Amino acid sequence: MTTSQSGAGTKGVPRADRERQILAAATTEFGRRGYEGASLAAIAQQVGVTKTLLHQYFGSKQDLYLACLAPVGERLIGAMRTAMAESGSPLDAPLAVLRAVFTALEGSREGWFVLYDSTQPPDGEAALAARDYRAAIDRLAAAGSAEVLRAAGPAGTAAGRPLDALDPLDADALKYAWRGLVTGLVHWWIRHPEQSPDAMAQRCARLFATAGSVFGRPPADA
Repeated sequence: MTTSQSGAGTKGVPRADRERQILAAATTEFGRRGYEGASLAAIAQQVGVTKTLLHQYFGSKQDLYLACLAPVGERLIGAMRTAMAESGSPLDAPLAVLRAVFTALEGSREGWFVLYDSTQPPDGEAALAARDYRAAIDRLAAAGSAEVLRAAGPAGTAAGRPLDALDPLDADALKYAWRGLVTGLVHWWIRHPEQSPDAMAQRCARLFATAGSVFGRPPADA
């Protein structure tokens, strides 16, 4: 990444503050339009700087993308690990992890879609870095899914079965369902900027309780 050693910014704005402004605008642009569709000129215009200065601060488009990706990926992985470790039980973990994800994304909600953007050149540094972060999140989601299934037990059986007694495809399917759920919720959250992370977590708790009462009912012919 190309940066100057000077601490001076532009138009009286300290360099560190200007860099934060650029990263915030770039995260929104990449998240909304994808790497391929994102415009450096649009980012520069939103911040009120020239495209030349953007390159001076962050280098190439790929360098700027990586500068947006890294903090999002690190925050999400750290938040998920902490939430899983501090949950009272595996059954408390899903809501705790969702709350942690919302909290980690607050202020840069489009960051989720920077992480899950598929428009980067497939063998480029940006795509490889995003793939590593997604793989780390998937590993956490897979471990959490297996623990939830073990603790809850499938319908009609006792909870607390050993992990090797689970159908591994159940845990894999639940991991994919979790990813899709978070993606859908973040889409909705972006359209409702007034909703705080706590409000989102509370909404999820209500929705999950309703879903549990519906899907947990025995079949009509049982």
